[in-house]
Amino acid sequence: MPDLQAIEETVESALAQDAFELVDMNYVQEGGRWILRFFVDKHGGINLDDCQRVSEKIGSILDAAEMMTHSYSLEVSSPGLDRILKKEKDFERFSGHRVKVRLKKAQNGRRKFQGYLRGTEDDSLVLESGDSTIRLRLASIEEARLDPELKV
Repeated sequence: MPDLQAIEETVESALAQDAFELVDMNYVQEGGRWILRFFVDKHGGINLDDCQRVSEKIGSILDAAEMMTHSYSLEVSSPGLDRILKKEKDFERFSGHRVKVRLKKAQNGRRKFQGYLRGTEDDSLVLESGDSTIRLRLASIEEARLDPELKV
């Protein structure tokens, strides 16, 4: 198994030099093949040409450093409208946006929460839902995603 933390740190640093942000990375086996998937973004959004350029850069880095131990497919894409929020800086950046949060374990009988993100305080995510304010410990969050309001 490749050292995924080393790969993430190396790629994140290299992408930052070109003003790209590594949003998420996963390494999964699908249909009998291994896929190393990167979700990247930049100010103003990312397009297909950006994904191509980033894919070539990541591929070169991984090949040169011999970080992958066996054959794999490399995929690079946008994080999408419902992008995942993982880092504390993500929670601050998207303050004011609507989000969906799923906890690892139930809190007050619930694992799923939805509301408007108000940032972080004391290692907790602050969420405004209706007329109440909810605090969820960052360490208890399994997944948090933007929940865009699509206008029809």
